[in-house]
Amino acid sequence: HPRKGGFLPEVGLPRRMWAGGRLRYHSPLRIGAQAERSSEILSVTPKEGKAGRLVFVTVRHSVTAGGLNCVEEEQDIVYREPPQPGAAAPRAEPAPDDAAWSETVTPDPVLLFRYSALTSNGHRIHYDAPYARDEEGYPDLVVHGPLISCLLQGASERANADRRLVRFDFRALSPLFVDRPFNVEGAAGDAGGSMRLWVRGPEGNLAMTAEAEFE
Repeated sequence: HPRKGGFLPEVGLPRRMWAGGRLRYHSPLRIGAQAERSSEILSVTPKEGKAGRLVFVTVRHSVTAGGLNCVEEEQDIVYREPPQPGAAAPRAEPAPDDAAWSETVTPDPVLLFRYSALTSNGHRIHYDAPYARDEEGYPDLVVHGPLISCLLQGASERANADRRLVRFDFRALSPLFVDRPFNVEGAAGDAGGSMRLWVRGPEGNLAMTAEAEFE
């Protein structure tokens, strides 16, 4: 994430997490083409939750190339208060049991470090284990929410190799941690061309949900 107080607003809360996002693929983005990305903050919404104060920031990115709108992405980022000592983790609901396909992923420290470098993400919860444990209260390094969504999206495309992905919406529900295997899974959706997608955590918990649309 960029530093708060630059593009992202300073909201007075120290912890930030990726809550979800929505992507629309309008036109192919060709390798080697000159592209331009524009970004804007759509909303800043304070809320009160069981864990205290929250602020949700929604950002929109648009990528154009050759005069065409290629990709639109909205990102939901949540800012939270510091963890309370001894606070119990929220109860996670179980993942669905009707997967048509499933792929197992074991996120190691190298994968997390490379993804941080690829996305210019300097958030220390992804590469500094003592900081993640002692300052933010996590048991270990945290797997990036967007990395999980990329793995889920990629698996859905492999399951629909003869169709083109046009929409992908996801919501993060509970964090995943380094060296703990999880599964990206999916099944047919209610509408033609759609898929229900989710991530099953190490204990069978539901870590992320998503919907994809193909044509």
